[in-house]
Amino acid sequence: MSETVLVTGGAGFIGRFVTEELLRRGHRVRVLDSLIDQVHGQVDGSALLDADAELVRADVRDAAAVACALQGVDSVIHLAAEVGVGQSMYEVERYTSTNDVGTAVLFEQLITRPVRRVVTASSMSIYGEGLYRDMDGHTVEDADRPNLRDGLSQWEPTDGAGRPLAPLPTPEWKRPALSSIYALNKYVQERTTHIMAAPYGMESVCLRLFNVYGPGQALSNPYTGVLAIFASRLLNGEAPMIFEDGEQRRDFIHVTDVARAFADALVKPEAAGQTFNIGSGQHRSVRDVAVALAGAMGKNRIEPEIVGKARIGDIRHCFCDTALARDHLSFEARQDFGDGLAQLAGWVAEQTATDNVARMRAELEQRGLVA
Repeated sequence: MSETVLVTGGAGFIGRFVTEELLRRGHRVRVLDSLIDQVHGQVDGSALLDADAELVRADVRDAAAVACALQGVDSVIHLAAEVGVGQSMYEVERYTSTNDVGTAVLFEQLITRPVRRVVTASSMSIYGEGLYRDMDGHTVEDADRPNLRDGLSQWEPTDGAGRPLAPLPTPEWKRPALSSIYALNKYVQERTTHIMAAPYGMESVCLRLFNVYGPGQALSNPYTGVLAIFASRLLNGEAPMIFEDGEQRRDFIHVTDVARAFADALVKPEAAGQTFNIGSGQHRSVRDVAVALAGAMGKNRIEPEIVGKARIGDIRHCFCDTALARDHLSFEARQDFGDGLAQLAGWVAEQTATDNVARMRAELEQRGLVA
């Protein structure tokens, strides 16, 4: 089934791969993107996209532009968003306006121009801490670290008796624990998508993305994915900066797998009305990932800088339970992590990057967002 698909935010890191995957499958693609400097730099937007994709340079909050972009469209993949947990905690209006108001504008225009299906990008950040098990064998959905502001080095969540909790893969049924403005934004985008689609005859799907990596991330953006931030530091001969002790665990998934998940979610009948985790199902410590990337980039002698402080809003462990996506979306990640790192390293070697990580840390510390 070939369709005309509008991809909001389609000139961004994930959006470009989604656009390529849709074109490869025979769809026609129109991209709506504002091409902000923090994400895209000073570039010609058309140079970022496949020549077969149509680019509409506009903000997702511009109702007239969105209405125009929806003309003749059969389905929508909604990626447009400001991305960054730390930055969202002080640029609150900017994040809330782009993410929540932008989604509202899109759906207001869809009321009179409904499409078959809308697939919206959400985030694992909505979970806050992942799922845990206590020493009595009970699952814990509301793990917390209340002492971070005290500057303590006890990073691991504990139960009420101070006993350690064991992290588990996090499933979609875990209750949200919205610990940053960005997490709140993504949850609002999810709920807006599901609330608004059905009454107007549309289908909805939301994908909660775990840590996406791959070539093409904005290396000079200190609020982007952690692997791109590490790569920027290493490229400039600087040590990757890791908050806490580096033993926090995450699930890393390659952007080509994510693009395939979006393309599948657009067409799978059984996906309608559902929300899926999209991750690899494997978890690694942030420190191990930094060391592995340094090796892939030929920078083995550069050890990570362990900050020993936490960012307010950060969580300790969260990694993906992939069962629902496997069973109902027929999705499983394919990219080997080592091969993916080698691919990323090869691309980074051909780039230049401005290292803005120190500025990011200073901005957070100035606002009291580092414990």
